[in-house]
Amino acid sequence: MPATLRPILAAAFAAAMVMSPSAQAQETADPNEVVATVNGTEITLGHVIAVRADLPRQYDQFPPELLFQGIIDQLVQQTLLQQSFEGDLSLQSQILLENEERAVTAGEVIAQVMEGGVDEAALKAAYEEQYPDESGEKEYRASHILVETEEEAQALVTQLEEEGADFAALARENSTGPSADAGGDLGWFGEGDMVEPFFEAVAALEPGGVSGPVETQFGWHVITLVETRDKERPDFETVRNELENQVREQMLSAHVEKLSENAKIDRPDVSDINPEAINDPSVLEN
Repeated sequence: MPATLRPILAAAFAAAMVMSPSAQAQETADPNEVVATVNGTEITLGHVIAVRADLPRQYDQFPPELLFQGIIDQLVQQTLLQQSFEGDLSLQSQILLENEERAVTAGEVIAQVMEGGVDEAALKAAYEEQYPDESGEKEYRASHILVETEEEAQALVTQLEEEGADFAALARENSTGPSADAGGDLGWFGEGDMVEPFFEAVAALEPGGVSGPVETQFGWHVITLVETRDKERPDFETVRNELENQVREQMLSAHVEKLSENAKIDRPDVSDINPEAINDPSVLEN
C-alpha cells in the first residue's frame, strides 16, 4: 500500500475505535461478498483482504474488527477520489500501473513454479552436494580481545605471554567487542563466517596459542584458539526445508532460463544513458 494512503487508514482506525463495532465473523469468508458500493462501484471482501495482506507489520497490533472497518473506509475514500479524477493519468502513474501489473503477474507465475512438488532425489542430490560426507572442513572455537590500536593489542599480548595473564579476564576488562562479557568467547565458526584476516590468524594457531595483533576493519584483535573439531554433517531432515527452498529457487531459475531461450529479447546499447538518470523522477512529470 502506498505510504501516502496510510494516514487515511490511520484516521479510519481512530474513528473505528470510537465506534467500537462488533460483529459475528462468518465461518467461511466469500471474497466476492460486497462490503460497500460507491456510485455503483463494488468493493468486495477480497479487496479488503488484499489490502490487509499488504500492510506493514506494525498494523498487527490492531484488532481485526478495527482493521476491517478501517480498510473499508479507506477503500471507499480511494474510490471517491478515483471517480472524481478528470483528465489523463500522469506518465509516472501510467508506468507505475504497468510495473505493478507486471510484478503481480510475474508473482503468480513464480508461485506456481515454486509451489510445485520437489523431487526427493533432487533433495538428496542437493544434500550430498552441500553437505558431503567427508568434507574435511574444520570448525574453530576462539576468543578475542578487540581494541582500537596496535599498541594496545601488543601490550595485551605481552601480558598474556610474559606475565601469564588470564585471557578471559583481560577480555572483560579491555575488549570493546560484544563478546567482552563472555570473556571474548566467539563460539564455534567455520571458514567464511569471519572476516578473512581474522580467520587466517585463527587457522594458523594451535589450540591454546595466542596471536599477535591482527587488524581488521573493526580494529585490532588479540586471538586465542580454544579448540577445533571436524565440521559435523547435519541430519538430512534438519535441513530439508532449507534444501527445498534451494531446489525451488533452482526450478525458478531453470524456468526463467527456458523462457529466455524461447524469447526474442533485444537489449539496445544504453551506454549513452547516464546511470544517474534513475535518480531523477522529474523526467516522468508531464
